[in-house]
Amino acid sequence: MPIFVKKITPVKENFMETGTEEDFKIIGEHFEYLKKFFDEGKLLLAGPCEDAAFGISIFKAENLEEAQRFLENDPAFKKGVMKGEVHPYRLSLFNKDFEF
Repeated sequence: MPIFVKKITPVKENFMETGTEEDFKIIGEHFEYLKKFFDEGKLLLAGPCEDAAFGISIFKAENLEEAQRFLENDPAFKKGVMKGEVHPYRLSLFNKDFEF
């Protein structure tokens, strides 16, 4: 199955300082949305930069149209908190022994 990368960026500048309570509630919905795909085995990894400048998700989808729907149905994108883009992605190096 093809792999894609989704990059999302906050619509508001300095999101950690300017985000509203409602914005952060929507980010919680976004997290639950990602967890669903993770539990289904479609999401390899996801996370934001610590400064909230952007977040990425690397995931499997049947085709670019399905990958685009993954972005468009994300609550953070759908509700206007984040803007985003999706690109086909080739995983060239992967360290299975990487530890956090």
